[in-house]
Amino acid sequence: MLISVFYSFGRNQKTFRPKKSAPSGSKGAQLRKHIDATLGSGNLREAVRLPPGEDINEWLAVNTVDFFNQVNMLYGTLTEFCTPESCPTMTAGPKYEYRWADGVQIKKPIEVSAPKYMEYLMDWIEGQLDDESIFPQKLGTPFPPNFKEVVKTIFKRLFRVYAHIYHSHFQKIVSLKEEAHLNTCFKHFILFTNEFGLIDKKELAPLQELIESIIVPY
Repeated sequence: MLISVFYSFGRNQKTFRPKKSAPSGSKGAQLRKHIDATLGSGNLREAVRLPPGEDINEWLAVNTVDFFNQVNMLYGTLTEFCTPESCPTMTAGPKYEYRWADGVQIKKPIEVSAPKYMEYLMDWIEGQLDDESIFPQKLGTPFPPNFKEVVKTIFKRLFRVYAHIYHSHFQKIVSLKEEAHLNTCFKHFILFTNEFGLIDKKELAPLQELIESIIVPY
């Protein structure tokens, strides 16, 4: 996938990872224009819907890249505050702790600091996005039969970043005057995952009240 340097909302700081582009040669660019147009209307519910006549896997693919970039950008503003000292474990409040395993290099879940978890997570997601057998680059190349399951795992793990940010760093987000951006990104993320059933309800428990306030009005 094409990579370009991406800067986080006007601050002179790079994101946690370089921004990912939609697969070249796929329908990604066309679908990106649709996303930009519908997001520009301010109607997030409309923005997440599968456009008429489009392939659902193509839609999931281009949005997965987008949401990866959004989370990457949000976390990039917090790297100096989310440290092994401040966040020795990857948590979402006192009840939820996330341990890392990718099933390949690390098969048994291990306890790591929040920034280390983020490093493992972003490396893993980039590996999925760059694997052409999972995210095809060429137009007409079929998606694998387990594509939605891979996407679901990516979204489940991206949610954990939001859960950690809200529980551990929200006051810092407020002090940086970025809470409106965070809330809009999370609302978009939740409406999309709800539209396509990408995250099991039990996984959403750390932010359940916030999520209900987003979904119920619709």
